[in-house]
Amino acid sequence: MAAACLILACLVTATAAAKSPSNDARLASLAARIDAHLAKPAFADATWGVQVVSLDSGKVLYSHNADKLFVPASTAKLYTAALALDIFGPDYRVPTSLFATAKPGRDGELRGDLILVGYGDPTLGTDKRVSWADTLAIALRKSGVKAVRGSLLGDATWFAAPLYGSGWEAADLQSWFGAPVSALSVDENIVRVEVRPAPQAGNLARIAFDSAVAAPEVDNQLRTLRAPAPTDISLYRAPGESVLHAFGSIATNAGTQYYRLAAHDPALIAVEQLRSALERQGVSVQGKSRSLYWPRQDTALHDDKIQRIADVWSPPLAEIVRHGLKVSQNLYMQNLLLMVGAKAAADEREAGETSPAFRSSESRGIQALRSYLRRIGVPLDGVLIEDGPGLSRRNLTSPASLAGLLLRVGDSPGAKAFRLGLPEAGVDGSLSGRMRNSAAQGRIYAKTGSMAFTYALAGYAMTAADERLAFAIMLNNYRRPVDAGRPTAELDAIAIMLAELDERSQP
Repeated sequence: MAAACLILACLVTATAAAKSPSNDARLASLAARIDAHLAKPAFADATWGVQVVSLDSGKVLYSHNADKLFVPASTAKLYTAALALDIFGPDYRVPTSLFATAKPGRDGELRGDLILVGYGDPTLGTDKRVSWADTLAIALRKSGVKAVRGSLLGDATWFAAPLYGSGWEAADLQSWFGAPVSALSVDENIVRVEVRPAPQAGNLARIAFDSAVAAPEVDNQLRTLRAPAPTDISLYRAPGESVLHAFGSIATNAGTQYYRLAAHDPALIAVEQLRSALERQGVSVQGKSRSLYWPRQDTALHDDKIQRIADVWSPPLAEIVRHGLKVSQNLYMQNLLLMVGAKAAADEREAGETSPAFRSSESRGIQALRSYLRRIGVPLDGVLIEDGPGLSRRNLTSPASLAGLLLRVGDSPGAKAFRLGLPEAGVDGSLSGRMRNSAAQGRIYAKTGSMAFTYALAGYAMTAADERLAFAIMLNNYRRPVDAGRPTAELDAIAIMLAELDERSQP
């Protein structure tokens, strides 16, 4: 028996020894292919950073400038998603609550105000199958209220932070991807605009909005010109202002032009939608609609007479994360970061540990991120992040730290919700049009990132040998030559190499 065991041990050792050269050769071949790709003349002025680690063996399969700092663009969303899932859990739902400052009288009159309070739900109003506003209006009517003698207040003060993230550029703030960040958000804080030529040349163009309550004041100087004529439309709203300036020209034969712009005052839009719903339910409101943001506060919420009428709830956090990652939704990820920060502040207040020094919800969220990364063992010297979605150009991270996050989250309890949120190569999200009909389709799940001269891809690969890899690929300061292909294809080429790997690594 002892001799048999000895023979078996020798066979195992011999087999491992026989496999090792082949395994090393495969990894050397992969490294050589990636090295050759990074060394192309087109990247002479750019900087690459790559880290590839096996979740199964723990082995680093490839590393290039992995400890250097890069602008991650939207791959920074991976940090926010992992943090939010850790703090709240995948099943958590965000409330939006309706309060009254007084009890209704026997005559059905509410001699007080209605306060709509947001706690960070970025999805409010996106499910068109059901009206959140009608749900709350029906609840108020069923409580016996027929008329409100006070005002409607939209309270967004749960977030102690500005309506934009740190490092966001002014040019981003009127665009849909730079929509204001609000604890009381609605319709993703976007207003949709349609521009049509006037019937007669020389007249002002027709400008319409998808929602009357979301429509800003318009300074229309956009002229209709007789065709053939150029269509050159400019829409501009200065940061902090509510007036939308429209100027330029549109030809008489031009089709309808569609735009998505950042809403100016999402909390006010939300209460105006509630007012319309109350009217549909036969509840009149005498007072005006108002919105409230940090640093102002509403003391009525802390009054003993405050009455909670009803709540509406977001989808599970896993779905919010999924949408935020799949389509790279900036509002969702910044709201999640601020939700973490707001919770930290609320926990401190409840414990009686409030600090006299002010810290914004965003800074508290970043502090929570650093604590989380320290706890799971991700090197903090490779993570200099200041916002939730990665819109700031001051964000920096190393491929080693980002791959380290993916490695540690990969087998954690929240791994399923995290991974299901990642775009699938050639199938959906921001990767739906990339790596189609390649070895990567169905084997690469990764978050994309891009800004001017900055590109990134980070996520998971399942190799042809069914080995699970975590990877982070970053390309900074890349000015695409005129004869070169899409910059994103350069990152995809490396991801495809990973998917093609047909032998598993050994510890």
